[in-house]
Amino acid sequence: MPSVRYGNRTIEYTIQEKEGLKSHYISVEKKTGVVLKGTPIPAEKADALVLKKARWILDKMELVRTVGDEDIVTGSRIPYLGRKYYVEVIYRQELEQAELEFNQSRFRIYVNPAMEVQPAIKAAVNAWLREKAVEKIAPRVKKLSRQTGLPYQQLKFQQMEKRWGSCTESNNIILNTKAVKLPFTLIDYIIVHELCHTRVKNHSKEFWAELARHIPNWKELDEKVAGMKL
Repeated sequence: MPSVRYGNRTIEYTIQEKEGLKSHYISVEKKTGVVLKGTPIPAEKADALVLKKARWILDKMELVRTVGDEDIVTGSRIPYLGRKYYVEVIYRQELEQAELEFNQSRFRIYVNPAMEVQPAIKAAVNAWLREKAVEKIAPRVKKLSRQTGLPYQQLKFQQMEKRWGSCTESNNIILNTKAVKLPFTLIDYIIVHELCHTRVKNHSKEFWAELARHIPNWKELDEKVAGMKL
């Protein structure tokens, strides 16, 4: 497995060759680790690309280590609008379902220890994220649609495993409820990306040109979104 040194840390990574990509992308996930995706390149160039993003990779490795598929317990961190917030789990036997409170500095999750604790906690977290996605993101979709002059039909939110958003043939915008975990800069990029699909349905040169009209630094943001864990 190829690796690079960054200070006193070693970053091991794998390469996933994908023909047709205009840029190389780096993703960091719990199960797959650090993956460099793109067209075939020499090993020296691959190392250089990983080193260029080393600080971001190490930060992302820490994020997926502390917040991933593992149980949500006291001391876990839940990402929300680009920040990670401390979780405190409190047991209350009188509860029939888990309840979640957020005070802008930490999450408090109340759950009955007699129930299946982790499924109950995760259901409460997912329900809260969906509520906040509608509250925080829906107004931005309307605003950005007006600003870009790219109208859409309907806006829907749903939990998706493989994409941050999509645009249907009838110009309905579907956004992943998990997008509310991201900072607003990336949320807005996802929104405009999907709005551009109301005009161009594929990822042709015409699409990227349309996207560049509204977001000149789209390449940088696209790379960041590609590296975020769904």
